[in-house]
Amino acid sequence: MYKIIRSIFFLFDAERVHYFSMNLLCWLCKSRTIRKVLMHIFQPPDRPVTIAGLSFKNPIGLAAGFDKNAQYLQALETLGFGFVEIGTITPIAQAGNEKPRLFRLPKDKAIINRMGFNNAGLEEVKENIEAFKRVSVTESRMMLIGGNIGKNKITPNELAWRDYEICFEALYNTVDYFVVNVSSPNTPGLRALQEKESLYQILTQLQKKRQAFSTYKPIFLKIAPDLENTQADNIFSLALEIKLDGLIISNTTIKREGLSSSSHLIESIGAGGLSGKPLQHRAQELLERANNICGKQLSLIGSGGIFSAKDMQERIGAGAHLVQVFTGFIYQGPSIVKQLLKP
Repeated sequence: MYKIIRSIFFLFDAERVHYFSMNLLCWLCKSRTIRKVLMHIFQPPDRPVTIAGLSFKNPIGLAAGFDKNAQYLQALETLGFGFVEIGTITPIAQAGNEKPRLFRLPKDKAIINRMGFNNAGLEEVKENIEAFKRVSVTESRMMLIGGNIGKNKITPNELAWRDYEICFEALYNTVDYFVVNVSSPNTPGLRALQEKESLYQILTQLQKKRQAFSTYKPIFLKIAPDLENTQADNIFSLALEIKLDGLIISNTTIKREGLSSSSHLIESIGAGGLSGKPLQHRAQELLERANNICGKQLSLIGSGGIFSAKDMQERIGAGAHLVQVFTGFIYQGPSIVKQLLKP
């Protein structure tokens, strides 16, 4: 059934379809009766996982970039996700890059995006999360919310730490964990913040700010798959040195090797981060490398090209405690959480 729906959706602009389909699902979930039916269809039995002091009802999460403004949390919870990462959030609202900026590559089961951290800004996103949690408490739900934070496009890199700090302090009592995003390819100069000195400044500053709060919220770092192995090793060593809580491996890639889609189509789309099946091998390789270096000292979340229960088990086998989907959700549909958790 979903394949038929997907074939129709794929006839239209990707970003418009995204908003249409999610707004429709949210509208349906306003009915308690319909929501219960959807939960019965899509939610799997709980498979609890505890990492970094947090208890997840299952190990399947939705990666950042799908629900940038925390607008769809009730709908995503209805589909059974154990956690959702909202954002990337910046202190000031920004429109992102010019449209079109989201493209499908069906032959590769992939997506290219150059969204550019479009989001409604810190205050509105915070209000949306708090509204969801007020309802969540009354209905005893367990889906956790991660805050993926970044810098505004107009903020120079030498002042980037301030943007991360502003988001961190404002959201501390609202989200369950944080992700520092310095690995998106769609904000000019952002990936330069993966250099050791810049990373050290951002991460240790956030750790210091955390000490002012009575509760402990884990901090994860999301890294790019395009790092050379020596660069990645330096980040793993830094994470161990400063006692970071964990890593998310990985973000999208700017590489285009080995695609089945025509070179003409790829060239016409242009720049952006590629996600989906083509990312699978490098994300797995990088995860294994992180696990070999960091062992049990860091919590690891696997992301990139996860479409099936087999894919998920391979990430778990490589050291991941949790996994995140994004492109797999778009291609596999609303039953993906249940599919991944099949015995």
